[in-house]
Amino acid sequence: MPRQAGSTVAVLVSTIPPLGDAERPLAIRSVERTLASRYSTYIDEVRRLIRAAVTVMDRQQTTNPKVSDIVREAGLSNQAFYKHFRSKSELFLAILDEGQRELVTYLEHQTAKAATGIGKVRNWVVGIMSQAAVPGAASATRGVMMNSHELQAEYPEECNRLNQLLVEPLVAAIRLAEEEGAARSTDPLKAAMTIFRLAGSTTETYVLSRRVPSEEDIEFLVDFILSGLGAEPGSAASGRHGASGRGAATPGTKRARPAV
Repeated sequence: MPRQAGSTVAVLVSTIPPLGDAERPLAIRSVERTLASRYSTYIDEVRRLIRAAVTVMDRQQTTNPKVSDIVREAGLSNQAFYKHFRSKSELFLAILDEGQRELVTYLEHQTAKAATGIGKVRNWVVGIMSQAAVPGAASATRGVMMNSHELQAEYPEECNRLNQLLVEPLVAAIRLAEEEGAARSTDPLKAAMTIFRLAGSTTETYVLSRRVPSEEDIEFLVDFILSGLGAEPGSAASGRHGASGRGAATPGTKRARPAV
């Protein structure tokens, strides 16, 4: 059955209507003061647990690390773990959430580099594929990626929300390409979700098989996607420069470059 992640205290506090401080129940004000004083400590503990879980999964090459190994790596206790997460799957969801938000920021940065809609689409696809093209990113992504289907089934609302954040820059890019007359008229959201599934599954295949896509592999995917939008082959390939921000490419492996 699908589950929702979240704090019981946060839910309780969120049900209290906004009032002046004197009008708010004393019990709620007491809880808020306690949470405020511990907030930075709790944030630090959660981040340590997330980093530790990624490290342990990468080191042990496992998708199901023991809680004892995670807390040992984090320098925390089992009590600290279950204070923040009700299960390992909820921790994996937190790792996915943090990673996806970092990826969203990167994709927004990459799409902003291009002046045209088609160029932005191209940069978005190259950005998604960077998860497989950059060894460090692939290593950090692999463990959670292998758990992603279970997370989708257990936390569908959270996973769908994260996917929507990822495709927002792509939807905007497709709309711009249509306005510029560089892509045929379509439903931008449906087109973006189709591209997301294709680029995402391609990236997942490379990451899970521990293969690094070549520049030619990425260029083929980009051209295939652009042709589906009705763009001319290679229409976004000119004026490119080296990508940055997601780590270094493997020696001897060419990196696909974003449009400008």
